[in-house]
Amino acid sequence: MDTLIGLIIGIVAVVVAMFFKGVSFSVFANPAALFVILVGTVGSVTVATPMNELKNLPKLFGKAFGKSKGLTSRAAVEKLTEFSGLVRKEGLLALEPHVRGIDDSFMKRGVALLVDGCDPEFIRKILTEDIESMRERHAAGANIFSQAGAYAPTLGVLGAVLGLIAALGNMDDTEALGHAISAAFIATVLGIFTGYVVWHPLANKLKRKSAQEVQVKTLVMEGLIALSEGVNSRMLTELLNSLVEGKERTGQESGD
Repeated sequence: MDTLIGLIIGIVAVVVAMFFKGVSFSVFANPAALFVILVGTVGSVTVATPMNELKNLPKLFGKAFGKSKGLTSRAAVEKLTEFSGLVRKEGLLALEPHVRGIDDSFMKRGVALLVDGCDPEFIRKILTEDIESMRERHAAGANIFSQAGAYAPTLGVLGAVLGLIAALGNMDDTEALGHAISAAFIATVLGIFTGYVVWHPLANKLKRKSAQEVQVKTLVMEGLIALSEGVNSRMLTELLNSLVEGKERTGQESGD
């Protein structure tokens, strides 16, 4: 929702600026400008990005505009603290009946490794590889939008140059020349707007969400390793709280 609100604010800013400047909204009814920006950006991104990554675009848009559905830091701390109490009373095997009930696939895999009696360093290695794989996958997705944000403004300049070339053909008609020059810069406006109000912000939103997911998974990994080493519930909570932002901490006031 916040992504959509931000886009609406960006559009309103441009619309209000046009109103104060007395610019007619009909100037955007320019097929040539729309074509060179939209189709040109799609073409450039397609050239630069493998098709197996491009096919994930619908999911990337859903992730950028949708609410995060993964495990939160607070929920992870609470669940790991609960597991800590079980382990202290009954041992690691007491977690086995709970594996199937864990919704988060990363935590489920880690708890399964824990129940199987894997060495803490082996658990760290496996889960770290999972995190790095996810980080690389998310970076590739965000890079698609970053590339679109880089190409769109430049294509806007290209569209403006093409428009000016066309305008030079109307040198004898001053009124037509003025309209042609005005229309030429519409491509530049569209390129800058889509690049810096749409594509780059979407890329940054995906990067931010990825960083938050990495933080939660790192927290889960450290918590599971601490469980395997017999850390008590209070110490575990203190350890995990040190890895999360103040507002997400449990059992204490956020002090940021």
